[in-house]
Order: sequence, then C-alpha cells, then structure tokens
Amino acid sequence: MSNDTVATSRLIAPSLFGFGIFYGGMVCIAGVLGNKQVALGPLAVEAGIFAFLLLVVTSSAIAELHGRSIANKLVVWGFVPLLMSAALTLLVLALPASAKMEPERLGAFETIMASNIRIWLAGIVAYGTSQVLNVTIFTALKGREGSKLLWVRSAVASVLSQIVDTLIFITVAFYGVFPIAALLGGQMLSKVVLSIVFVPPLILLFVRLGRRMDGKVT
Repeated sequence: MSNDTVATSRLIAPSLFGFGIFYGGMVCIAGVLGNKQVALGPLAVEAGIFAFLLLVVTSSAIAELHGRSIANKLVVWGFVPLLMSAALTLLVLALPASAKMEPERLGAFETIMASNIRIWLAGIVAYGTSQVLNVTIFTALKGREGSKLLWVRSAVASVLSQIVDTLIFITVAFYGVFPIAALLGGQMLSKVVLSIVFVPPLILLFVRLGRRMDGKVT
C-alpha cells in the first residue's frame, strides 16, 4: 500500500468533519440555553430543546451517511466539549472578578452560570442516554426497512429518545427548584410535536447536504 493510499484512507469525510464541528457547538450551547424557559403558545419549554433537537438531527444524519458505529463515536466524543465547558465554567466562577466589573453584571453572570452547573450535570446524563437511544432506534429501523422510510425512522427515533431526554433532564436540572410537572408536560409535548414536524425534514436536509459535501450527489 502506497503512502498516498494510506493518507487517503485516513481522510475524514467532509460531511463528518463539518457535522462534527456543528455537533460540538450544539452540545456546548444547549446547557446555556437551558437556563431559560420559553413559551410556545400555552406550553412552557426549556430553551435547550432547540439545540438538543439539532443534536438528534446531526447524529441521525451521520448514522444514515456513515453508519451506527461512527454515529455512536460522535456521541461519545461529544462528551469532550460538554465536560470541558463545565470545567471552564467552574474555573471562571472560582476566579476573582475584576474590581472594574459592574456588580449588576457580575451578579447576573454568577446567578446564571452557578445554576448552570446542575444543568450541565442534567445535560450530561440526558445527552448520553438520549443520543445513544436515538442512534440505536434509528439504525435498528433502517436494518428492517433499508434506506427507505427515512421520514418515519427519523420521527420514531426522535420522539422516543426525546421523551427519555425530557424525563431525565428536567428531573435532574429542576426538581426541587420549582414545580416541574407543567414543564415536563410542556417539554414532552413540544418535543413530540417538533420531532414529528421538524426533525424528519431537517434530517433529510442534512443527509442531502452531507452527500453533496462528500461528492455523492446522484
């Protein structure tokens, strides 16, 4: 085997490289967004839902393009930016603030970021469980149906994984802070609706984009 062949075999597919960077960014921002509860009509929703659903989209697209093993490796590597973000948050909180920093800004920062530790912990547990479950269900359905029914496979895997994600995340992050029943119900219903309406077309879009990035458009 020539050196050129070895070098080529070690190249990362453009779609895997690009989606991997995007995935790492969504892992980090999800915990920050989780500090806010937003209203979607009558529903109370933890704002990290948007980043978590994009994680589902990305991992499913990777599974479709590169297989279950690669998708699971992406999920595992996702723990690196997640844990580093939590570690840096702890470090910054421990460092003394500048005397020139306005007390209002400092208080707001510490309120958000100190409470963020529990959200990071909830995110770590929910992230690992739900993402592995999503990839497992998505690829298992593909094993039965082949490459067909991408829309159905996407919706089923996303709905089931995000229900589990909601139960874990909301309970760990907010139990004892405020009543979580309404948030649980709203979050679960919202994720089910978004998983059915928005996740499948986004996965289809990501798969098509990935194939184009890899030069496999037919």
